[in-house]
Amino acid sequence: MKATIDVPDELYRRVKARSALLGRAVREITIELYQRWLGDVPATMSAPSPEQWLDEWMQLGDSMLQHAPEGPTATDILAADRNRLEPR
Repeated sequence: MKATIDVPDELYRRVKARSALLGRAVREITIELYQRWLGDVPATMSAPSPEQWLDEWMQLGDSMLQHAPEGPTATDILAADRNRLEPR
């Protein structure tokens, strides 16, 4: 069955990016989520191991860093503020 749903642009972009990192189609992810919601998750779609989850998380972080804006990092900004406030 085909269905059309409205998904907020930003949410869809995030789902698309994460599914691409996992090498899976958005359609496949959507079907899995429906199955989980109904409690019909096949054994082949079980939750990832902690190691797999961490690897996926690190890949997602690396992807986000590639699209980070230019300029100082939050750490740089905090260090500059600390230096400004501390007496010398």
